[in-house]
Amino acid sequence: MSASRTLVFALLPLFASCQVFKDQPSDADRAEQVRLQGELSQVGGQLLLRPCQEQRHFVISNDGATDIMRETAELLGGGPGPLFADLRGSLAASRQKGVDGQLQLSRVYRLQHEGRGCEDPNFKRSTLHASGQEPGWSVTVGGRGLVLERQGQQPLALPFLEEQLPEGRLNLSSEANGQRLELWVAPQRCVDPMSGAVQHLAAELRLNGEVLRGCGYYGGARSD
Repeated sequence: MSASRTLVFALLPLFASCQVFKDQPSDADRAEQVRLQGELSQVGGQLLLRPCQEQRHFVISNDGATDIMRETAELLGGGPGPLFADLRGSLAASRQKGVDGQLQLSRVYRLQHEGRGCEDPNFKRSTLHASGQEPGWSVTVGGRGLVLERQGQQPLALPFLEEQLPEGRLNLSSEANGQRLELWVAPQRCVDPMSGAVQHLAAELRLNGEVLRGCGYYGGARSD
């Protein structure tokens, strides 16, 4: 399979927040799915999602597609709820009293206690975010550049080359401003060792010969 490459020259613009996204239709099933962010709580053995800036509640219907019940129980056991959740699925009506519908879950992007959650100003225009610990680092990617942040250093904006690889993997690379950077991500459940946050991508940052590992998730500007 040949790889698909995109060269990006400009620097990353300011980000803005947004919490609900509907995919561009690529097929009938995909067109019916939405991506929702909000507060996830466990009530009476069920999971309820309250989308950001809304009062509606959706009961999560999982059918074994993900491990969200176990993951939520583990995170809620480590601290008070609710959790921030970033999910994809299909909305449907529900006859259950006290809820506004159900979300038939197909993907868990994130589950986390810490972080900005609904107040994240970078989410809408970012396509990818990856981060790791010890030492702390993060890479936020947008349509026109990426921003590298490292503990104790100023953020650095860089152009990058993106290579799409088989099995949903991505490679981003940059050689600018005296930096040699490669970011590899792959679809794999990843748990932050310090916060316990669950994300859907495993990440590896290679920066000037140093290898740093972490987790990642797709931003709101990416539809897959």
